[in-house]
Amino acid sequence: MQLVSGPIGRQRVHFEAPPADRLEAETSRFLEWADTETGEPPLIKAGLAHLWFVTLHPFDDGNGRIARAIGDLLLARADGSPQRFYSLSAQIQRERNAYYDLLERTQKGTLDVTAWLAWFLDTLHRAVDQAQHTLDAVLAKARFWQRFAGMPMNERQVNLLSRLLDGFEGKLTTSKWAAIAKCSPDTALRDINELLAHGALRKSAAGGRSTSYELNDPPSA
Repeated sequence: MQLVSGPIGRQRVHFEAPPADRLEAETSRFLEWADTETGEPPLIKAGLAHLWFVTLHPFDDGNGRIARAIGDLLLARADGSPQRFYSLSAQIQRERNAYYDLLERTQKGTLDVTAWLAWFLDTLHRAVDQAQHTLDAVLAKARFWQRFAGMPMNERQVNLLSRLLDGFEGKLTTSKWAAIAKCSPDTALRDINELLAHGALRKSAAGGRSTSYELNDPPSA
């Protein structure tokens, strides 16, 4: 099994799997190692398992997805908890160009997999950071809505506040409010003034040709 790219006659071989007559024995060896306590630190074992399986490449398609699932399985075992709030697989997908480049260099190199493991652990760290950022944003939104739970709001106000909580790009002005909510500028201004009076919005400190508004208690995430 080879992974190649380029026109016929000038193909570039990115990867060549082990010979088919060794695949059954090598796969059995891998599965026994993966499912046995072998003494490696759990995070290191997850990185090695991902690399080992994707290098065996036993299937025509889906090897990368299965390798990421195996890595996630061993990470779950390392956590010792049925609940996980981060996804290494999702982080690898976000960084897939760097992933494929390093994977190719590692598979074409020596048996030294230090660079691969360093990247794997750094990516795991970024996955945890991403999960923390997402969790912070969710909690910040929950605190905001809890704070203003007793304030009557119409559908337009709820929708626009939700947009601001999700990270509104640019400045929110009365005209933008009217355009997004599909209402008149006078109605938009009344909506905004009500939120200003209750402390949900404030006028932006930044100057400009027109007044803009922002959350009075923006998420910290």
